[in-house]
Amino acid sequence: MTPWVRILSLVLATAAFLSGCASQTPRVAPAQQLFHDQLFQPPAAPIDTASVFALTPEMRDYVKHELGTPGPGRDVRRMLFDALYRRDKLQLEYDAALTRTAAETFAARSGNCLSLAIMTAALARELKMPVIFQQVQIDEVWSRAGNLYFASNHVNLSLGRPLAGQNPYLLTAVDVANSLTVDFIPIPPKARENARPLTEKTVLAMFLNNRAAELLSAGQVDDAYWAARQAAEADPLFINAYNTLGVIYQHHGDQPQAEAALRYAHSQLPDNTIYLSNLAQTLESANKLDEAAVLRARLAQLEPYPPFYFFVQGQEAMKLGDYARARTLFERELDRVPDYHELHFWLALANYQLGNLHAADRHLALAMENSTTRSDHDIYSAKLDHLRAYAAQLRAK
Repeated sequence: MTPWVRILSLVLATAAFLSGCASQTPRVAPAQQLFHDQLFQPPAAPIDTASVFALTPEMRDYVKHELGTPGPGRDVRRMLFDALYRRDKLQLEYDAALTRTAAETFAARSGNCLSLAIMTAALARELKMPVIFQQVQIDEVWSRAGNLYFASNHVNLSLGRPLAGQNPYLLTAVDVANSLTVDFIPIPPKARENARPLTEKTVLAMFLNNRAAELLSAGQVDDAYWAARQAAEADPLFINAYNTLGVIYQHHGDQPQAEAALRYAHSQLPDNTIYLSNLAQTLESANKLDEAAVLRARLAQLEPYPPFYFFVQGQEAMKLGDYARARTLFERELDRVPDYHELHFWLALANYQLGNLHAADRHLALAMENSTTRSDHDIYSAKLDHLRAYAAQLRAK
């Protein structure tokens, strides 16, 4: 299963774009008036930010008994690094279903990239290792859940060590040049070289923003608001939190509040296509059509074919029974996002309807291979077994 960390960049109306872990610093932090607590019910389960990096007794026992104590001649960084990747050690598994705390990730032995990075940082700090979080500059990967579209970027971290002559147990004077990068997906060398350091408060904001998007996707709009608010409070300069707030206001029916939050995000990054699209849809809902048209024109210049453009057309063709056209459209979308599991699944359906069982088998296998949650993996596996059994029956006739 391919590992990514969601960044949530929502777009509304027909689709809401959420953006998760990407971060660009605006000039100024917004005023508190973008928060409207009175519109929402209190959170059912408030997120304790102190728990995000907290260790459990089990985690401390693991560090003590499996990794040991730093000392002369022992590169404990390498021991932790190896434990993260070896199947006979921590036995980690990628699962994008939920952004977990360090303790939750350790207990489940699974999580998305942000969860795994947070857990690794918590273990490293128990070993007195400096940790450097990094935003990796690679293209966004898109996924969807209902009418929410998610742009996923990537975060990794480096395990540092103190500079020579410094106290080896202080988290200061880090030797960045000789740091050891921990990553859970293959990254092009150039992207790794151009990675940008992130502060812990930004990583915390990313965690909360991801949680907000996951809650919104689950229909828990009130809880989603409080998580997005916490994200903005954790790092007031994390722009994606205000985009997420805007989408939450939209789903809650609070149009003026949605417009204010999205205007702020757009003012900081005017050519961000996610913010442009969300704000344009909000203005259209408010019947501010002239202003929305200006944004749409700019959006068309920056992004003539938005995410899932051909995918949606392909689904319409499937409804009409035009399976050949649907296959062509799905293949065009697949050229842009070759590893997206749902596209492979729909290509399998189109090929099945066209009688091409070999291609259907191939795309179902790719859907399973590229799935990002254990539940999706199991669904595709069951469908693949069913398809192969059906093909075997045809051959036996």
